[in-house]
Amino acid sequence: MTIQNQPENHLLKNNFLEKLKNNELVSSMTVRMVKGIEIAQMAKTAGFDSIYIDLEHSSFSLETTSQICMAALGIGLAPFVRVPANTPEWISRVLDIGALGIIAPHIRTAKEAQQVVMAAKFPPFGERSAAGALPHLAYHSLPATKSYPIMNANTVVIVQFESQQALDNAEEIISTPGIDVVLIGTNDLTADMGITGQYDHARVDEAYRLTINLCQKHGKWCGVGGLSSRPDLVEKYVKLGARYVSAGTDMAFLMSIAAEKAKQIKQIQF
Repeated sequence: MTIQNQPENHLLKNNFLEKLKNNELVSSMTVRMVKGIEIAQMAKTAGFDSIYIDLEHSSFSLETTSQICMAALGIGLAPFVRVPANTPEWISRVLDIGALGIIAPHIRTAKEAQQVVMAAKFPPFGERSAAGALPHLAYHSLPATKSYPIMNANTVVIVQFESQQALDNAEEIISTPGIDVVLIGTNDLTADMGITGQYDHARVDEAYRLTINLCQKHGKWCGVGGLSSRPDLVEKYVKLGARYVSAGTDMAFLMSIAAEKAKQIKQIQF
């Protein structure tokens, strides 16, 4: 993110979006456990393009969420928040406190997708309420004629497909103006389909191919989620056209390396 010192020249650059527009592959780390702002720098150093704080599946407070988001903004790491409910009071609030995008879970219809956009975008594209000076713009008070276009252009709206109903309505959802990315939540999707955990099932492959093709048709991007244990499938869907990968959670990364180190020690012969 680049912000000039002169208030009239504030420029917010969302590197996550820029890479997508250049057909580059982007990745994120999900934050569910680490509550310190250090997690933002760790994710940046590790090479991720973004983090997303998962308020759907964690005990994080809004204060903690805000601190991590602002730490990420300061180092050019795009901070997103998965909201626990797709309501204006959640969406606008996490955006006001520092998120540069939202992840809306369990989207099933175009109407639901449109409601998310309306809550995330300022007029004329939505109904998001003015909050005054924003952390994204270093708390400078800019007129709405300047701040609204900047924020609308850089705020990422990601919706999740986690049900067969979402796939049935895929084209209507994906074509909704203001939607940027469709992230497939593979675990919940397979559960809804009655094939829990069967990542190799033909219906999963069909879901990804359908979503990728429709995203390409409508100028959006498809994301891969819930497949951190299957890098082969992640690679497969990236080669088919997916351009965003949700790589896994901070908790899973810590447990994985901890278990590996413990196993190495136990295998020492003496």
